[in-house]
Formats: sequence, C-alpha cells, structure tokens
Amino acid sequence: MLPETVTEYLSANRQRHLAELIELLRFPSVANTEPEACNQVADWLVERLGKLGLEARSVPTQGRPNVLASLHVSEDVPTLLIYGHYDVQPPDPLELWDTKPFEPVVRDGAIYARGADDDKGQLYAHLMAIEALTEAGDGVPVNLRILLEGEEEIGSPNIEPFLIEHADELAADAAVISDSEFFAEGLPSITYSLRGLSYVEVTFRGPSVDIHSGLNGGAVTNPVNALARLVAGMHDSNGRVTLPGFYDDVLDLTDAERTQWEALPFDEAGYAKSLGVDALGGGESGFSVLERRWARPTLDANGIVGGYTGLGSKTIIPAEASAKISMRLVANQDPARIVEGFREYVAENTPPGIQAQVQLNAGARPVMVPPQSPAMEAGKEAMAEAFGKEAAMTRCGASVPITELFQRLLGLDAVLMGFGLPDDNLHSPNEHYRLEQFYGGAVASAAMMCNIGRLLAK
Repeated sequence: MLPETVTEYLSANRQRHLAELIELLRFPSVANTEPEACNQVADWLVERLGKLGLEARSVPTQGRPNVLASLHVSEDVPTLLIYGHYDVQPPDPLELWDTKPFEPVVRDGAIYARGADDDKGQLYAHLMAIEALTEAGDGVPVNLRILLEGEEEIGSPNIEPFLIEHADELAADAAVISDSEFFAEGLPSITYSLRGLSYVEVTFRGPSVDIHSGLNGGAVTNPVNALARLVAGMHDSNGRVTLPGFYDDVLDLTDAERTQWEALPFDEAGYAKSLGVDALGGGESGFSVLERRWARPTLDANGIVGGYTGLGSKTIIPAEASAKISMRLVANQDPARIVEGFREYVAENTPPGIQAQVQLNAGARPVMVPPQSPAMEAGKEAMAEAFGKEAAMTRCGASVPITELFQRLLGLDAVLMGFGLPDDNLHSPNEHYRLEQFYGGAVASAAMMCNIGRLLAK
C-alpha cells in the first residue's frame, strides 16, 4: 500500500497537476507537420523532469527528438523503465471538434484536447507520481529510466536504432508502458499481448494509358476488375484468409484465456452500435468477437483506387489500379513470412496482360508477454489499489511496436498498464480524458514504483 501521505499529496495538488497537463496539451506536437512544436514540448518535458530531480535531456534523431531521463537511487534497488510518447495525431477534420484541439477545455469531468489520453495525459501521470513520492513519501524507491518518444504516431521510424544506440542507458529490471486503456469503465486492465502488422500496397498495371472501353473492351484485361477479383479472393466463404501459409504459425487460445474472456462484461450489441453498424461480422466463423479481435490474424483492404472517380461518366479501361492492404498478426507469426505469402498469392492471381507490384509500407512483430511475473504482479496490485478493482488481463488487436522492441532489444517484458477508456475518441475529433482516470493513473504509477521496489528487491 502507498503511504497515505502520498495519496493525500496527489489529492491536494490535483488542480496544479491539471494546469500543468493543460500547458503540455497546448503544444501542437504532430510529428509530421509541426517540428518546432515537437522541439518545444521535448524541451518542456526536459525542464519538468529536471525540476523533479532527474537528469534529463532531449536527444536528436533523424526525425523528432526523444527525451531521456534517469534517477539513480541506489545500486541495491531495482530499475524501472517508463515509456510514453509526446507526439500526437493530426487533429483533422477540425470542423468536427466542439472546441479547438490545442486549446484544452475541461467539461463534464473530462479534459478535451488532442493528446489528452494518447498519450500526454497518461505519460504525465508518471511525473506526478515521481513528485508525490519525492515530496510526500520516503522518496522514489527504484532507479528510474524514462523514454518519451517523439514519433510514435508516425510509426516510430527512428526508434529501433535509437534503442540499440542507447541500450546501456535504458537497461532496467522492469518496464511499464501507459499507452492503452481499460477494457470497460470501472474495469482496470493490463494488456499482455498485441497484434503485429504487415502493411502492403499492391498495384495492377495494364495498358500504358487509359484507353477507350468501347473500342478496346473485351480485348484488354481491366486492372480495376482484376484487382477487385484479387481482393475478393483473399477470404473464403467462412472468413478465412486464403494466403499461402497464413495460419501456419498461429498459436491457439488457451482454455484458461477463453474462460477469462467469457467473463468480461462485453456487450456485442452495444459494441456494434458504437461502430455504427447493425450487426457484427467479417471475421472467421467459429470464433467469438473478442477472439477475432484479439487472438486471430486478419486481412483488410484499407483503400482501393483506380480509373475515373470524378463526377459523371468516362468510358475507359484504366491504366492501373491499386489497393492498400493491412494484415494484423498474432503471437508467433512472422511479418516477413506473411508478406512473402502475400506476394505468392498475388503472383498466382495476376491475369495475363497485367503487371503486378507489391510494396511493403510498414511492419511490426506481434508480441506476447508472460501474464504471470513479478512485474505483472506489481502492475496488477497497483491498478487494484488505484481504481478499487482487480485488473482484468486482456489482449489488444492493435500494435504498440515499442513493446516488441523492448522485448527483443532490451530483454524486457513491458507491463502495458494504461489508464484510458474505450470511448475517449483516440485519433478522432473530441479526444478526451476523464479526470478521475488522470488522477487515478498517478496513484497507480506511484504504487507500481513501490511494488517494483518490493517485488524485485535485489
């Protein structure tokens, strides 16, 4: 249990901490388009961490800077690595926001701004915890390493070489990432598995230019028609992906996991309604919705273009057509092997008269961490103390590439201990973060540090 003085300190300083978060949220730190704002917010974080007694600096990369900070307490205590990211999604479309995305507003018990949940509000909880333990407790009970990234929302193009270069500086006994959410309001959750990603673009090229469909129709293969057949054939009638070897390495869900998931308060009808559809479907037959979202791989066409798309008619056979395809992968699948299967599928289904090209746009390995470990126990206890309920162990269908990189490059199984809620509108207009989640996150972070100090004591 946290010392009462720590929780009392956090409670007494709520308004000041909220004001500091508002200041942080005003930086429009969109990595692709706002380089100066990214530099400014990195400097702001360095200054704030310095005031907390950490050695901190902004470290340049080929893109946006990362913030590194450390606190050395003793050789006799464990070291905790904390990760967050300060960059945010673009706010567009601006007309759908009720208030300006970089002018934070508090209403109805939540703070509305781009980055409020993802990830500035969540990362700032750790800084609040460090302050509370320093000012009102017996001090931070662990050595700290902090990494705040500046390019997470654009796929972390520079983070792998950064981790390799700074591996010694980031060495730790445990890691925590707060960039995830509760399964449901009132149900704290820890994520132990994430899907990976293979993202490709396939282009079919036919005639050298668009040609007359009347004069040439029936003599030339239409790239749009051929690509549509290719995409349609990627799934069979039971929703299974037809790529060669796609399921070869998939790990089956355990009976214990299936039982745990069945006990979660999941409302399928409510979930469908929240997505604006009247029925759920599209996945493999024979699996529950949660299994299809968390434990089964998927293939989706994210966009398809070709030919004339303007007003009215234009009778042509297009010169080319292309589709963007994402494949979400589960534990044990290799993104490179999946892409090779995709290339093989395309080669087998490219008709005469068509030249096919497959371009790899992005990739991330899936990750699974042991749900039972001292660090996981520290996280579970911390979430229960902060939010008054035992944490659910969940998977997630999305990708958080830093988790796999920590595992592969630093030898750390990170505890994904996030404080957001499913309806916080991440990446959407009117992103917001409940104040009770913000304040509770600081309590959970402080408890996590204390638990790590106790459970991983040297």
